[in-house]
This record gives sequence, C-alpha cells and structure tokens, in this order.
Amino acid sequence: MDPFELIGYAAATLATLAFVPQVVKSYRDKSTKDISLVMYLVFFTGVVLWLIYGIHLESMPMIIANTITALLALSIIILKIKHK
Repeated sequence: MDPFELIGYAAATLATLAFVPQVVKSYRDKSTKDISLVMYLVFFTGVVLWLIYGIHLESMPMIIANTITALLALSIIILKIKHK
C-alpha cells in the first residue's frame, strides 16, 4: 500500500471520528440549540461533493470517510430539526 494512501486513511479516520462526540452528545441531551443548522447544511453539502469526487477518483479513503461523515452530519441535521 502506498504510504500516502495510509496518510489518507489516517486523515479520514481522524476527521470522521471528530464528529462522533457531537452526535452522541446531541442524541443523549436531546438538545442541539447551540448548533447552527445552516453550518451543518453547508458542511453536509460539501461532504457529499467530496464523496462524489472520491468516487470519481476511486479513492477508498475519501469514499469511506465522506460516506460516514455525511451520515454523521445528517444525523445532526435530523436531530436539530427534530428537537427544534
């Protein structure tokens, strides 16, 4: 495996895991009052575009990370709308 692909997997893992605590906290507290819906909508759109680009490049680190990150961001968006 190419060393840069390993760097890609490491970056993808860390960037994706960064969202897990926010999703868990929002789910447990049933509160998203301090979260910007607009920011997460823009972020989600960007992640989906990165996913499409990763699919085009056939880059597994990009595909995996952006799929999971999109799902986590979508979870926050759903919780934000649900607990409004």
